[in-house]
Amino acid sequence: MPLPSFDPRRTAVVTIDMHRGHLDPEVATMPLPAEAAARVTAANAVLVRAARARQVPVVHVVTGYHAVSEIASNPWWAAVAGTDATRANVLNHQLPGSPGLQVMPDLLDASDVVVIGKKRYDCFAATDLDHVLRSRSVQTLLLTGVNTNSCVLATTVAANTRDYAAVVVEECVDTMDRSLHDAALRVIGTAFGWVAGLDETVAAL
Repeated sequence: MPLPSFDPRRTAVVTIDMHRGHLDPEVATMPLPAEAAARVTAANAVLVRAARARQVPVVHVVTGYHAVSEIASNPWWAAVAGTDATRANVLNHQLPGSPGLQVMPDLLDASDVVVIGKKRYDCFAATDLDHVLRSRSVQTLLLTGVNTNSCVLATTVAANTRDYAAVVVEECVDTMDRSLHDAALRVIGTAFGWVAGLDETVAAL
């Protein structure tokens, strides 16, 4: 489906968990493969620089917990912890003092907004993201990040239910569950928002 026409003055880039906990092989607790991490970080860098050049706000949403109990209270995460699942290390992910809490340096600028403390897949749940966006009169979200089939999908669904126009930028998302990446994009493009290429998105700005 072609991209909707949108006003850059009412648009924001929202990056989802583009932090060292997924993307820096030196410290990541739930890492993407190194090649995928480098690729998705580079693509995001192109998008956020283009957005800033057009005065489009960039918002980074970062998972972070006060204690392990906040993670373990989720029944699914408690069940898969320590198994052979891709999220087996979930109880050690994004804890206080972790270097993983830091947004990847290539993506961060002093003009950006960082929403820290995301607790679940949906970036709107128990965060001030909606306030950040509404206070800037944002209507269109350019969504990027990790993981395509969990946090990106859940946030796109949540954006749709709040009547934002959600655009997932294909090269700017990836997942630890690589076999589900394309399926997640199909779900998004069928029912919840637009899936667009990086070049197309930058041109639309």
